[in-house]
Amino acid sequence: MLNQIRSAIVLTLILTVVTGLLYPLTMTGIGQTLFATQANSSQIKRGDTIVGSSLIGQNFTSDIYFWPRPSATSPDPYNAAASSGSNLGPTSAALVERVKTSVESFKAAGVTTAVPADAVTSSASGIDPDISVDYAMLQVARVAQARGLDPEAVSQQVKANTRQAVLGIFGEVGVNVLALNLALDDLKK
Repeated sequence: MLNQIRSAIVLTLILTVVTGLLYPLTMTGIGQTLFATQANSSQIKRGDTIVGSSLIGQNFTSDIYFWPRPSATSPDPYNAAASSGSNLGPTSAALVERVKTSVESFKAAGVTTAVPADAVTSSASGIDPDISVDYAMLQVARVAQARGLDPEAVSQQVKANTRQAVLGIFGEVGVNVLALNLALDDLKK
């Protein structure tokens, strides 16, 4: 009986050291060595100041900036602590009404083309930092006018900040809104 208790205690201690100390420290070391940016929240800095993360969207509302897709976090948009989807399905009357209202506001602003889905719907996390190239291109004229820039220069920034699918098949083509807006801010400097 004592042999079994001793074996259980020794095994518990060994597994605690291996799974509670060695494994986490090894994974942290590998993460910091091979994937330091990702392991440290993909921070975007301007000088010594952290201005955001490439993984979490921000609520840009000024006309001089590209706008992100709608956020599902309420009442504060892009609140990472409240990350979740809206849980509104395609048959939800509230979702249909919100999308219709959003599309009508784009049409009232002079948009004559189809409005991309990501311009009027939130992502599953509610804090997606990326938008589609179509949604970004839809905003080029507004941003160019607000900044006093040539629309072609703004369009070039969209193209320069477009992230391609990894190996052409993994992930979606998209534009990180924070990176694009920071690149536009740098144009004026």
